[in-house]
Amino acid sequence: IASVSFCGWKAVKDRTKSLSENQEPKSGREYTMFHGTHLKNAETIINEGFEPSIDGMLGPGVYVSRNIAKAKCYPHKTDKNDKVVFKLRVRAGKVKKIDRDNHPLQKTWHSNGYDCAWVPPKSNISAIKSGREEDCVWDPKRISVVDVACCVDDAKRWELRRMIRSKFKTGGCSLCHLDASDGHDVQPCWECQEDICPFQGKHTCKRKLRERDTM
Repeated sequence: IASVSFCGWKAVKDRTKSLSENQEPKSGREYTMFHGTHLKNAETIINEGFEPSIDGMLGPGVYVSRNIAKAKCYPHKTDKNDKVVFKLRVRAGKVKKIDRDNHPLQKTWHSNGYDCAWVPPKSNISAIKSGREEDCVWDPKRISVVDVACCVDDAKRWELRRMIRSKFKTGGCSLCHLDASDGHDVQPCWECQEDICPFQGKHTCKRKLRERDTM
């Protein structure tokens, strides 16, 4: 039996991260989404994370969308000068499609083992008048703020972006340089014993390279 020697990896960026709103999100993937909120709440969200809604069309959770035009409509009845739209990185987890009124799991998807509910565009849910795509994420720790997508106040936009960059620098993983607020399972390499984060772009085992070079 031939043996296989594994000495590292290189990650290939998943192009579906920027899939269109018409495409169904795949469970376990990470996607770019947007969230509109009051400008007065912006700093708290950056520093402390999102506070899930107690209830809503899809029950409790954080409501987001891959359609930035939809995010710009929130909060309702709020002047554009008092709004901000965040660009987010969302780890979708296990996704449930909800595409009609009175769906049996419309508000109970999480208790049935799902992490995110997805309403496709032009669905048969009467509450969505615009027909635009919408998502509800149960655990706010699955959501990271990565940028300010829209803010009328230029000075405030740059200040919020500075806060986001600072947050990544202090809360980021020293190995993969991504947000590590929910913890990264750092382990030593089986061969060279160098610390490895599973979110690193690549790892090349130094011990294996030395062995190869001496052959």
